[in-house]
Amino acid sequence: MSKKLEKLQISELNQMHSSGAGYDVLRYIGLPDLLGREAETLLYFMGKNLARKFEINTLDDLYYIYEHLGWGKLELVKEKRNKLTFHLMSDSVVLRLKAPFETDFRLEAGFLAEAIEGIKETECECMEEINQRIHLVKFSVVYTS
Repeated sequence: MSKKLEKLQISELNQMHSSGAGYDVLRYIGLPDLLGREAETLLYFMGKNLARKFEINTLDDLYYIYEHLGWGKLELVKEKRNKLTFHLMSDSVVLRLKAPFETDFRLEAGFLAEAIEGIKETECECMEEINQRIHLVKFSVVYTS
């Protein structure tokens, strides 16, 4: 049925192309409808699982993936002993926040938690906070081990 997927090389993202509207319909309407009440939790773990499919060794790799997946421009804005704070901004984030359907960033949060876990080699969890006024998503990655 399906090929066993090895880790994707980041450069392979250049070969993929899709419409943002199609992605948004699947991501914000189809998946939550299919997943039901557990959508937030399942999307978070789906993001963690997706991150495991990529070869992510540096923050630059992570930034590149976020931009090429159409998730936006991710930026590390604060680093503390047990916590990293990122901001996600872009035109695509603005459009998603203004969309006529409910949006969330649980998939992206799970992806970020797993990617940082791989880069820093320590267990992590990630929470997101949406600032509608300035169209920004703040991710807080906390080291849990």
